[in-house]
Amino acid sequence: MRSRDKLWSDPSPVLPAEAMRHYEQQMDEAGRLSRVRAEIELVRVRELLRRYLPPPPAVVLDVGGAAGIHAFWLAEQGYTVYLIDAMPHHIEQARQAAAQQPHAPLAGIALGDARRLEYPDGYTDAVLLFGPLYHLTERQDRLQALREAFRVLRPGGVVLAIGISRFISTVNCLVQEFITDPAFIPIVERDLQDGQHRNPTDNPDYFTTSFFHHPNELRQEVGQAGFQLQALLAVQGPVKLLKNFELHWQEPERREWLLTLARRLESEPHLLGVSDHIMAVGRKAASA
Repeated sequence: MRSRDKLWSDPSPVLPAEAMRHYEQQMDEAGRLSRVRAEIELVRVRELLRRYLPPPPAVVLDVGGAAGIHAFWLAEQGYTVYLIDAMPHHIEQARQAAAQQPHAPLAGIALGDARRLEYPDGYTDAVLLFGPLYHLTERQDRLQALREAFRVLRPGGVVLAIGISRFISTVNCLVQEFITDPAFIPIVERDLQDGQHRNPTDNPDYFTTSFFHHPNELRQEVGQAGFQLQALLAVQGPVKLLKNFELHWQEPERREWLLTLARRLESEPHLLGVSDHIMAVGRKAASA
């Protein structure tokens, strides 16, 4: 392999400037999933990783893995994990974390672009795309990222790719009462129109420049990249619609029931759109 400690010199940037600012100045991605409201995402993603990844010591590329919250956990399970992210800030955080937990070393930590992976054909057993598909706002770029994942996978390998739901701004507008902010209404309308999410405000709760998938679009993109779609799943599902969700989540019995409900509804096609995140599980044919 060529040196991986560099950004690709690509004519189109990996992240727009406002997205870079969002992660550098407004959002602590390293600690995001430890917050009460976001913890269900962490729990559910790890459940799905256990279910669909091949057993350790399989090789996993965590592409767009930020500061490594999933990568380090997978390394603790015995996987050989390479972390790749487009944000220098995240890479620095990951390297600091690596120095503090030498018991779970990563095989590599590097800057990179999901559209151009510095790995040979058939190198890995699994690829995680838990960010690139919503930060690449152009369809051709998302397809290129998926095709790169397909290229570096061994025959029979699996991709786990996450998109943000096209309808989640509408859900948040209603549940979190963002309807009281007139600046949020145009954001909702644009999301519903074409999935191109833009935040002209300084409110980090409204996220940053990204693309929000209709579930059928995520299904189509994974298939167009060559994968056999194994599952299309709601990560959180509708359970966060519960009033005072954070309070109920902190009660062990209620928390377990909410997780049970999320599992039972994860593949219900009529409810995919009310989940914050949707995961596509794609398989590269064994004969590929």
